[in-house]
Amino acid sequence: MASTILPFPSFQLKSQSPKASSSSKGFNTRLLCVRPITASVSEKPLVPSTPVTVTPNLPIRKIPGDYGLPFIGPIKDRQDYFYNQGSDEYFKSRIQKYQSTVYRANMPPGPFIAPNPNVVVLLDAKSFPVLFDVTKVEKKDLFTGTYMPSLELTGGYRVLSYLDPSEPSHAKLKQLMFFHLKSSRDRIIPAFNASYTQLFESLEKDLASKGKADFGEANDQAAFNFLSRALYNTNPADTKLGLDGPNLITKWVLFNISPLLTLGLPKLVEDLLLHSFRLPPSLIKADYQRLYDFFYESSGFVLEEAERLGVSREEACHNLLFATCFNSFGGMKIFFPNMMKWIGRGGVKLHSELAQEIREVVRSNGGKITMRALEQMPLTKSTVYEAFRVEPPVALQYGKAKRDLVIESHDAAFQVKEGEMLFGYQPFATKDPKIFGRAEEFVAGRFVGEEGERLLKYVVWSNGPETENPTVENKQCVGKDFVVLISRLLLVELFMRYDSFEIEVSASALGAAVTFTSLKRASF
Repeated sequence: MASTILPFPSFQLKSQSPKASSSSKGFNTRLLCVRPITASVSEKPLVPSTPVTVTPNLPIRKIPGDYGLPFIGPIKDRQDYFYNQGSDEYFKSRIQKYQSTVYRANMPPGPFIAPNPNVVVLLDAKSFPVLFDVTKVEKKDLFTGTYMPSLELTGGYRVLSYLDPSEPSHAKLKQLMFFHLKSSRDRIIPAFNASYTQLFESLEKDLASKGKADFGEANDQAAFNFLSRALYNTNPADTKLGLDGPNLITKWVLFNISPLLTLGLPKLVEDLLLHSFRLPPSLIKADYQRLYDFFYESSGFVLEEAERLGVSREEACHNLLFATCFNSFGGMKIFFPNMMKWIGRGGVKLHSELAQEIREVVRSNGGKITMRALEQMPLTKSTVYEAFRVEPPVALQYGKAKRDLVIESHDAAFQVKEGEMLFGYQPFATKDPKIFGRAEEFVAGRFVGEEGERLLKYVVWSNGPETENPTVENKQCVGKDFVVLISRLLLVELFMRYDSFEIEVSASALGAAVTFTSLKRASF
């Protein structure tokens, strides 16, 4: 995905060319076309949302807030963000202070990693979308925000996520990712079934022997196995990499985004170690080489296409590694446990409705799980979208103003100067109470029916609205439909096997830590 992060952006693989919206459009519409979602879901009614309208006479307001004293202001804001308040309260308290969802603040990490932490913060569904408009904002080297990791972590290359669409390499590399996903289409569902069958068998064994089962570690291995089988037609266990892939990736990702993480270390130690100085890339060089060798040996057909597009095999391989390990594996590592958390909290009633829908559709399709069958599961579709809305895997979004702009919130308009950094915290935009009724709640059936479908344009986890598609001209996640597909597949695999489940949830550095305490076998 384009310039988005925290802690991982979502997966970046789909197929579309500059003029080829038509050729790749077939994959889009056949795979995950957006249709009205209709189902009977018994939940208390939603409060009608307030539609966003263009208001011609919004008052021009000076952007409130300031950056404080040089060096001291960014350090203070960093302490508030990570330790004194936490991210949500950091933004919420300033909304209350300034009585505005648009204001000035500093974003971590600040000194000494990021030379300029000053941003204009956008925290509502009306102002946030400017961050997707590449005619207004530049995305060059903004994937991780106000700092950029060492190029030693990506083989000396600026990979696709750090490129602006105006750069010549962007179109070639994004088209390569489109090609890669399209060529893997027929392997996706079988590979997912094989990998996640192993996961659930593993969870059942742990439950039988220990009384509980950690979803995170099992999901990491299943996710990497799935991606390797589906995208590269390779089983990692049969290679030199063996079962080491998930741990190697986790360490490498830590070196990329440590300035944005908290690991629970003593505050002073952690702030100095993670937020003030970069971790030395040399410490991870051997691990990265093992990953690179695995992808180079497994990517022959994609590397041939890269050469045809004018991209060297080496640059292509570093991009494939990043897209697979950082974007896709990282997205599954964070989003799958988060989705399990919200559905687990939904209780037996929601589980029963999902199981009923999924099993009826699979039976009516001859017992097979197909893309067509997945389109006939309205509650399942809505549940996945709601998980993306309530806790998007991509929380932080950046863009640098290409020219002087006027940005509108619901209540006012604000003048932004060329070159200013714009920042959006997505969980506030996707839980905007002026758009979504019961905005803070997880409502599985929120997107069911025509009224619900109209809200999909405000689901923007993919670096763009769910109702739009990635192209080489924008920075929307190449794998937008792929990610939605595999998220639905996880629910199908789960509820084909089980009527219900119970979990325990705790916090972790990357999303939620989910432990299964029971799995009730399918009874109908």
